[in-house]
Amino acid sequence: MIYLDYNASTPVEPAVREAMLPYLGEFHGNPSSPHLAGAELGMAINRARKQVADLLGAHPDEIIFTSGGTESNNHVIKGVACAKGHRGRHIVTTAIEHPAVIQPCRFLETQGFEVTVVEVGRTGLVDPQAIANEVRPDTILISVMHANNEVGTIPPLPEIAEVAREGGIWLHTDAAQSVGKIPTLVDQLGVDMLTVAGHKLYAPQGVGALYIRNGVEIEPLLHGAGHEGGRRASTEAVAAIVGLGTAAALAKAKLGDPRIPALRDRLWAGLREALGDMVVLNGHPEKCLPNTLSVGFRGLIAADLLVEMPDLCASAGAACHGDVREKSPVLEAMNVPDDVAFGTVRFSVGRGTTEEEIDKAIAMIVDTVRALSRRSRNQTG
Repeated sequence: MIYLDYNASTPVEPAVREAMLPYLGEFHGNPSSPHLAGAELGMAINRARKQVADLLGAHPDEIIFTSGGTESNNHVIKGVACAKGHRGRHIVTTAIEHPAVIQPCRFLETQGFEVTVVEVGRTGLVDPQAIANEVRPDTILISVMHANNEVGTIPPLPEIAEVAREGGIWLHTDAAQSVGKIPTLVDQLGVDMLTVAGHKLYAPQGVGALYIRNGVEIEPLLHGAGHEGGRRASTEAVAAIVGLGTAAALAKAKLGDPRIPALRDRLWAGLREALGDMVVLNGHPEKCLPNTLSVGFRGLIAADLLVEMPDLCASAGAACHGDVREKSPVLEAMNVPDDVAFGTVRFSVGRGTTEEEIDKAIAMIVDTVRALSRRSRNQTG
C-alpha cells in the first residue's frame, strides 16, 4: 500500500506511542485526584500542555485539551456566540472552511445569528479586503482557516488579523492542517483562538487542543466539573494528551523538513511530464502547504480512478451518490470547472513517504489515467 492521504489522518509516530504506553497501564487514577496517583497524571498533562504551547509560541495556561478539531471549532464558535451575543450577533467566515466551522455557524443561524460567508479566488486565497468589507459594528467573530485541507492554500492570516484588531473583533483560525507542517506561532498570526487536531500531527485520533489567548473569555462547550481550569469539563484522556504533547515536541523539532515539499514537487513534476495538460493543479502554486497536492484529471471521475488503484490511498474531490456527482464545497467555491473538479484527487505526503513510493505512485496513476481515458474514448466513439 502507498499511503498518500496524510491530510486525512497521520499514523501515530512510534515515539508518540511509546510515550503513551505507561499511561495505558502503569499509571492510572484520576488526574483531578489530590493523591499521588492523580498527581502523577496531572504532571503528565501539564508537560504535554507546555509542549503544545511551545509549538504554538503560547503560554501553557492558554492551552485547553479537547477531543479533536471538531470539538475545538465548536467550542470557539458557540462559545463566542454565548459570550458576546449581547454585543452583536454577526460572524464572518469563508466559503472554504471545514464543515466543523461551517456547520456550527449554520446552527447559530437557527438561533438568530447572522453569518456572512466570504467568497475566495480561483486559487482559494482569501482577500483581507473582502473580509474587511463585511465587518460591521455587530461583528463578534472572524473565523478563517490557516490552511485549506483540500487544496492546501494558505491565506494571509496576519493581514486578516489587522482587520480584526481594527474592528475590536476576535479572530479564530482552524489550524488543524497547518500545525506541524508550517510555523503556527500565535503572535505572528495575530489570532485570539487556534484549533489543533492530534491525528493530523502524528498523534492518536480523538485528541486535540484549543489555544485561547489570555484575556479572551468564552463560554465552555461542555459544562460539568472544573477540568482544564474550568474551561472544558470531562476527565482528561491522559494517554492521548501525552501523545499529543510528544507529537507537538517532535513537530517542533522536524518543522521545515525540506524532504516533504521535495516529495510533493516530485509527484507533481512526474504527473505533469507524463500527462501534460490533462492534469491541472488546484490551489495556489506557491502559498500552499508543503505536503499537499490537489490535481484534477480532465474528463475523468476521481472515484473511478481511485477504485482502479486499490493499493494507493488518496482522497477524491467529489462525492458520488449513484449517478449523482457533487463537487466538494471547496472546489465549488473556487469555481473549478466540472471537467476538472470531478476528476480531482488530493495527494498528501508525510514523514513516512519515500521517493520510491512517489515514483511507483506516478507510474500507477499515469497508467490508470491513460487506461480510463482510452476506455472513455471507446465508449463515446
